[in-house]
Amino acid sequence: MTAPGRRSSTFSRLLRHGFTDPSAAERLLEGPELAPIRVDPVLLDALGATADPDLALLGLVRLVEAQAGDSARRELLDTLIAAKPLRDRLLGVLGASEALGDHLARHPQDWQVLVTYEAQDLHPGVAEFEAGLADADDPVALRVAYRRCLLSIAARDVCGTTDLAQTAAELADLATATLRAALAIARAAAPEDAALCRLAVIAMGKTGGHELNYVSDVDVIFVGEAAEGTDGADESKAVQAATRLASHMMRLCSETTVEGSIWPVDANLRPEGRNGPLVRTLSSHLAYYQRWAKTWEFQALLKARPVAGDLELGEDYVATLAPLVWHAAERDNFVADVQKMRRRVVENIPAAEIERELKLGPGGLRDVEFAVQLLQLVHGRVDTSLRSGTTLDALKALATGGYVGRADAVQLDDAYRFLRSMEHRIQLFRLRRTHLVPEDDADLRRIGRSLGLRVDPVKELNREWKRHASVVRRLHEKLFYRPLLDAVAQLAPGETRLSPGAARERLVALGYADPAAALRHLEALASGVSRKAAIQRTLLPVLLGWFADSADPDAGLLNFRKVSDALGKTPWYLRLLRDEGAAAENLARVLSAGRLAPDLLLRAPEAVALLGDGEGGGLEPRDRAHLEQEILAAVRRADGGEQAVTAARGVRRRELFRTAATDIVASYGTEETPAVADQGALVDLVGGAVSDLTAATLAGTLRAVVRDGWGDTLPTRFAVIGMGRFGGHELGYGSDADVLFVHEPREGVDEQVASKAANAVVSEMRRLLQIPSADPPLLIDADLRPEGKSGPLVRTLKSYEAYYRRWSLVWESQALLRAEVVAGDADLGSRFIELIDPLRYPAEGLGEEAVREIRRLKARMESERMPRGADPTLHSKLGRGGLSDVEWTVQLIQLRHGWAEPGLRTTRTREALAAACAAELLSTEDAAILDEAWVLATRVRNAVMLVRGRAGDTFPSDGRELAAVGRYLGYGPGHVGDMLDDYRRTTRRARAVVDELFYGA
Repeated sequence: MTAPGRRSSTFSRLLRHGFTDPSAAERLLEGPELAPIRVDPVLLDALGATADPDLALLGLVRLVEAQAGDSARRELLDTLIAAKPLRDRLLGVLGASEALGDHLARHPQDWQVLVTYEAQDLHPGVAEFEAGLADADDPVALRVAYRRCLLSIAARDVCGTTDLAQTAAELADLATATLRAALAIARAAAPEDAALCRLAVIAMGKTGGHELNYVSDVDVIFVGEAAEGTDGADESKAVQAATRLASHMMRLCSETTVEGSIWPVDANLRPEGRNGPLVRTLSSHLAYYQRWAKTWEFQALLKARPVAGDLELGEDYVATLAPLVWHAAERDNFVADVQKMRRRVVENIPAAEIERELKLGPGGLRDVEFAVQLLQLVHGRVDTSLRSGTTLDALKALATGGYVGRADAVQLDDAYRFLRSMEHRIQLFRLRRTHLVPEDDADLRRIGRSLGLRVDPVKELNREWKRHASVVRRLHEKLFYRPLLDAVAQLAPGETRLSPGAARERLVALGYADPAAALRHLEALASGVSRKAAIQRTLLPVLLGWFADSADPDAGLLNFRKVSDALGKTPWYLRLLRDEGAAAENLARVLSAGRLAPDLLLRAPEAVALLGDGEGGGLEPRDRAHLEQEILAAVRRADGGEQAVTAARGVRRRELFRTAATDIVASYGTEETPAVADQGALVDLVGGAVSDLTAATLAGTLRAVVRDGWGDTLPTRFAVIGMGRFGGHELGYGSDADVLFVHEPREGVDEQVASKAANAVVSEMRRLLQIPSADPPLLIDADLRPEGKSGPLVRTLKSYEAYYRRWSLVWESQALLRAEVVAGDADLGSRFIELIDPLRYPAEGLGEEAVREIRRLKARMESERMPRGADPTLHSKLGRGGLSDVEWTVQLIQLRHGWAEPGLRTTRTREALAAACAAELLSTEDAAILDEAWVLATRVRNAVMLVRGRAGDTFPSDGRELAAVGRYLGYGPGHVGDMLDDYRRTTRRARAVVDELFYGA
């Protein structure tokens, strides 16, 4: 008897053997069931070796209790103690699987399948499993026989007799045997249907790949034909018969009975998914895949394997579709489609589960499988050794062929095996389909111990899991790109390089139009033994992926080479890209999004520093006050006007690049930050930034010209008034600066002298801002002045007052709606604004004659100014529902109601539209329609300038440029048609509103 307060020696031994509830275990050991073997040390040692000794002991007691009589109990216990293979297998299963423990308690004689230890028992195949299922002739018997076979697979697995790949193959073979048994039962139940048709069952997914889990949907596709000897006219009847057989076979496996279910049979990978017919003829399958199949469907066919029914028909199916599968990589946007599918899978994982998702989450099993399948599809066309449906076999073949680096392949193989083993142990416990890592420590302890982690199972398991997931996350995308560098680099002895042909194939699959040039760029960047080349070899695998995600990967890589050549000797450049996470991706997006941003960058490559997130970086556009301060300081330091304006234009170029980069990165999104959803906010950001930059540049230029010609003081006060998009804070990248110039002679200065000085200032400003240089010119357009091109460039305030009082036309009042002071004498500018306010916001609004005149002007502009041959449904400025339509409609509302509604007294289109809506001058719906169309048309103009490097109002005709505009607007590869349709739809709705509000239709 144990003294009070002291633990028994058995209790201590149980603790040492890994029991977590020694008290309960002690009671079980002292029960009558285990009395004959209670003191045998072999028992405790064997229990302690299991994943969960408590669970194993409880399962053993239940199994002994369930035996039919004393002799059966004695046989079980004697064999358990005498036969180590049985002891390890039986207790190993009981300690790892509660569900198989339940099965043994219900079917207590099934432990005997674990006794034999012959060669065929160690490595059974389909034939052995078919023999094990041979007597099953109804759903319940099939489930019992299936579990009995599963018991032997699990026993070999948990004891380490088979490794992961062998276990997964055995599970697939058992699934094959089960499908055959279920089909045999279905055929026996409907012999007439069986006689009418040939039915082939094609395994897909992990079953087809010979790498099945313990609990998984078994993916299949069915092929049916009329039975030989029947009339071909009976094909439809044959397909109907085959469909009934296939449906019955699926139910036999999937339905729940007193013995549960086996697994769901899923036929949703078939053509048209669940909306398509369950069974098709071979010719129908072929027609579908030739005409309608998406990229992911060919990816799925990589694992297609005939397993049941008419195997000859199944082989014909695989052979017929194989050529289509191995040419899938030639499809447009192939790589982008595969990667988009992967991203969609991740996006659909609930946020609360993503950190525990072993299969679908970042760094999970699917990342390895997608990476391997992508490489198989690209290179399997010419290298048949890669055509394996089994992930690990395919990975090994890719490494052997040099398509994947050997070290990377070894790391991925280890990670995949570990993650799959975790998945097996998680599912084995209750035989439930799950890929979530449990949160309970008891579950984690059992899984860790089952994988050989015995010191601190929970901590070790989490550490190993995170380590392997991190390896996968780091390698799975680089896997595709890194061998491209090896193809042009010096390799260690014994390493296999990607052949030039294979490298070109891979680049073409990525979307590179000139793979030979791309390989030359890679060689120039990454070859050699310098530190610079070593850093480039680290960066390029990731950069190549980002370039491939754009519409023009060739341009991205070429521009990167140019920037690297220009900055290669600077110590901070590669360090910035390597160490600041955002900089490299931002640079890749900017360099491959079109011509404008790279052109601006290549004129002064040190602006790369803006793309980082450290000191000196930051993509947030700077406000006007800061810009003016910097430009005026540069002007003060300069010697002479030309040098001063050169400095101002340099700041403008740098800030144009900053704004363009901000716009591109926000429009494309990054791996960490999705694309900005509010397109209007991006339009406002670009319009405000470019307008502020233009105003600051003009202010600096004005200061430089005055200082150079007159010293500190010009003989006349001088102000620059922004007009059009400039005054409205809506300038695009390629917009001219629409302005008016106003001056007022200082006291005592002759008006002719003042006028001469003012005109000299304007002429010199325009000259300096257009001097050919590395910086983009800033064109000043003063055509909106009184009398247009025929009138003087500069007028005094009194001259403007006299003109507007006597001669002003209604179109000039409309143009003045956008007038705002942008540079020069603030007081003079403010008096000019006071002068024009009565003109642009006329008391009591516009008369009917003036309204008719504006409508006539608009109609004439539509008919006369639209370029010949342009599609009016796609012209962003003058086309149907474009910028002109929306702006004239808003401006007419301002002219009619601005005198009474203060909110309408703004130079900005969107602000005025919102104010009109708030004043109930148009409905909320109409305001939203006009705003959406205006924002979209503005984005199109910005996109065209970014992509082509020159301004344009219509979508590009070149396919690559059009695709780049689409990417900027948020349309993925292959969706240019959707973009044009959406543009037409949006502007058509806007034109209907314009017809009503502007034309009074």
